[in-house]
Amino acid sequence: MVKSASSGMGVSVEEKTGWNKTRAGHGPGHNGLETGEEEMWEGAELILASGSPRRAELLRAAGIDFTIEVADVDETPLDGEPPVDYVARLALAKAAVIAQRRGPGHRVLGADTTVVIQNQIVAKPLDTEDARRMLQQLSGQWHEVLTGIALVDGSQEWTEVETTRVQVALLTQAEIDWYVATGEPMDKAGAYGIQGYASRFIERIEGSYANVVGLPVHRVYHLLRHADGDQKT
Repeated sequence: MVKSASSGMGVSVEEKTGWNKTRAGHGPGHNGLETGEEEMWEGAELILASGSPRRAELLRAAGIDFTIEVADVDETPLDGEPPVDYVARLALAKAAVIAQRRGPGHRVLGADTTVVIQNQIVAKPLDTEDARRMLQQLSGQWHEVLTGIALVDGSQEWTEVETTRVQVALLTQAEIDWYVATGEPMDKAGAYGIQGYASRFIERIEGSYANVVGLPVHRVYHLLRHADGDQKT
């Protein structure tokens, strides 16, 4: 369990996902649940502190009910900060700012994903030239994708980090230029999205695919179950 104190953070939009706690109207067979069947954990309302549509899609696919409220935090790495500590810190900071605003009665899930090559953090590209540089760096190489997740429920906090290894094919300059021109790299760590056009360039992964997309759902599920266990003891 990790404690965090954060400052200088803001909050923007809140959005409903359209999922009811009982999934009324979805009928049998949706995510393996019958109409009216509830979640297997007994917790407060879950808020996803992220505006990433990819994370939202992954949670929906897993049948996890949530709402969205985006936390705006400074994502600048600290001097000498290891990548594992970086993603864990940001995930917790995002969850903490929403939890502080909402108060008791809510569970907040924060997440942060980054690409790491040769122990160097490769964040989102600043512009198209930066995207080209990142893709050239990843070309023909193995790299790691790290996602930190944090769950804040009242005074309790839990954090975990998932790591997946990814091998990118050797890219030609024409392939890099084409991919950058699609616009897909611009809002993604490492300047690529494995679930999109870049899938043609991914030769192999070792670990969780969902983690590379942006959220290791099995870890989220583990945290939710773990939080229930802690609160019942």
